[in-house]
Amino acid sequence: MKNLAIVLITGMSGSGKSVALHALEDAGYYCVDNLPPELLTAFVALEQRHDVQRVAIAMDVRSATSLPLVPQQLRQFRAQGVAVQSLFLDANTETLVRRFSETRRLHPLSRTDASDQHRALVDAIELERELLGELREQAHVLDTSMIRSSQLQGYVKSLIEAPATQLTLVFESFAFKRGVPLDADFVFDVRMLANPHYESELRDLTGLDKPVADFLKAQSEVADMFSHIEQFLSHWLQAMVRDHRSYVTVAIGCTGGQHRSVYLAEALAEEFGKQWHTLKRHRELAATRSSDG
Repeated sequence: MKNLAIVLITGMSGSGKSVALHALEDAGYYCVDNLPPELLTAFVALEQRHDVQRVAIAMDVRSATSLPLVPQQLRQFRAQGVAVQSLFLDANTETLVRRFSETRRLHPLSRTDASDQHRALVDAIELERELLGELREQAHVLDTSMIRSSQLQGYVKSLIEAPATQLTLVFESFAFKRGVPLDADFVFDVRMLANPHYESELRDLTGLDKPVADFLKAQSEVADMFSHIEQFLSHWLQAMVRDHRSYVTVAIGCTGGQHRSVYLAEALAEEFGKQWHTLKRHRELAATRSSDG
C-alpha cells in the first residue's frame, strides 16, 4: 500500500461533503461516497491491486454504528506507509438548519413523525455532532458555514496539495461579528488595535492593500501583536508536530474581517512560510463586503 494516498472526508450532513468529493474527483482521485467502514480495509486493498494511487472516500452518520472502527483503520494504514489525510467538514447549526430547509431534504437522523420539525432537525444535528465527535478530533476541520461551493472546492484542493509529511499552517482572517470559525485551533483577537475603518481613505480598502498595510505597520501595538503571536506559535509548533498534527488553523479576528485581521494573517503567513508550509484564507473577503472594518 505504500504508493497509495487516501483522503477521508467526513462531517456533518449538509456541510458540503459531496462538493468536496467532486473537487477531489476533478483533482484525479478515485472517489467513493458513503462507503461502510466495515468495507474500508478490503476496498483499499482492492484499489492497491488495481494500481490506483489516489483514493477519496466519504463517510457519514449513515454508518454511525461502525464509525468507531475508522480511527484504528487509519492508524493501520499509516503504519503500512499509506499517506492518509482526514478532512472533517463542519458548519454551525443555524447554517445546517437553513440548508436542510432550502433543499427540503430530511436529515439522516430525523424522525419523520415528529410534530415539531424544526426542533427535530436541531436535535438530529446535535446527535450527529455527538456521534461524529471522535472523527472530528482526529481530522482537519473545515468550517463551511460562510463559504460558497466554489470556494470549498478551492480550499479542499489546496489542502490535499499540501506536503503530507509536513505540518501545514492555515492562517484565517475573520469578523467576530459573524462568529468565530469552527475550524480554528487558535484564535487571536486583534480588535483593540487601531482600526483603518475610521480612516476615510482606507475604509473601502482591505488588509491586502498597501495603504492599509502601511497604516498598520506604523502602529507600535500592531508590531507588538505580531511579535506576541509569532512567539506563541513558534514555541508550540514543534510540540504539535510531535503530536502528529498535520494541520493547524490560526484564526485572526477583528470587527469586520477586512483590515487588521487580513493584514496580520498575511504577515504571519509570510513569516512562517520561511519554515513551514502555509495557506491563507480571508473569510469575509470571500463573501459580501462588510460595512465595518
